[in-house]
Amino acid sequence: MRILVTDPIDDAGLETLREAGHEVEIDYDLDGGPALVEALAGVHGLIVRSGTEVTREVLDGAADLMIVGRAGIGVDNIDIDAATEHGVIVANAPEGNVRAAAEHTVAMTFAAARSIPQAHTRLKAGDWAKSDFLGTEVNNKTLGIVGLGRVGQEVAKRLNNLGMDLVAYDPYISEDRAEQIGADLVEFEACIERADFLTVHTPLTPETEDLISHDELELLGEGYLINCARGGVVDEAALAEAVETGPLKGAALDVFAEEPISPENPLLDVEDVIVTPHLGASTEAAQENVATSTAEQVLAAFNDEPVLNALNAPSIDKSAFPRVRPYIELAETAGRIAAQLLDKRVESVDIRYAGEIAEEEVDLVTASALKGVFSPLEWQVNA
Repeated sequence: MRILVTDPIDDAGLETLREAGHEVEIDYDLDGGPALVEALAGVHGLIVRSGTEVTREVLDGAADLMIVGRAGIGVDNIDIDAATEHGVIVANAPEGNVRAAAEHTVAMTFAAARSIPQAHTRLKAGDWAKSDFLGTEVNNKTLGIVGLGRVGQEVAKRLNNLGMDLVAYDPYISEDRAEQIGADLVEFEACIERADFLTVHTPLTPETEDLISHDELELLGEGYLINCARGGVVDEAALAEAVETGPLKGAALDVFAEEPISPENPLLDVEDVIVTPHLGASTEAAQENVATSTAEQVLAAFNDEPVLNALNAPSIDKSAFPRVRPYIELAETAGRIAAQLLDKRVESVDIRYAGEIAEEEVDLVTASALKGVFSPLEWQVNA
């Protein structure tokens, strides 16, 4: 198989693919559009980060493509609907940089609370400005978490251990799960209003664009905003104004609506706004983990095995996979036999589960059974 890599990933991932016997091509200079389509001729796997736009037009022209691997979490640069229509799996690497992103969020929280970069800059310039910086302790303060996914949960665990009270907003998580983490699950406005520090951990979607703007910053009051998730979730102009003229005490951002950040961005002119150039996943361990995880997803797709982190096909948690795995091939075989025993046209498929497997996530098993049903009919299907 041929694999095209259009954004830099760690060598460990590239070696994983080459050791499996596949041809890896690297081209970091493609500017998308026609050039990318041309480069994808005869390519079976595409690996990207945030720098490559995988649009509908690109997917329309990639006839042999089987999988797009995103070396990281965010996939707003990939048209998942178009990929699904073309039978192209989209998979990310959500675990590889979770710890790194969480640790950077904690670091940015402390940097904002204690004005560390500002004090550093003043001292380097020869100014012993000790009396100009009066910090805020995080102990006994309330951390508001918007988005209690993998990174949000890791941030919650770390700052909970440092004496912070936790409130969270996430419409996709249960109260029981939030309680296990130690967070009080509340509505969106209540989460912001109760927070002394607000950290954002949501993807960028049409629903979350400018999710935090003028009204929300007013609710936050004399607090701090931390965004190490995705640029565009926070209204940057509104944030700059809220920190410069009040009521916010400060903010720290690692991500921006436009990257690299424009020199005209108003956040750069506000002293109490700390900025870093999208460093959340920039640790040696995270880069290696993300690269190898993405490579493993691509290899699984090539080998017609379950892609554990597929976003447009049934996926399953890695810890649950060993319990489900024996049923996957069994279900496909059962489906194949059932379709051949039937002497009429297939009009519907009824799949029932009993016993231990009924207690597990069965979407992947169901997809395998359907693949088996459709195989004798010569339908070209994947999970």
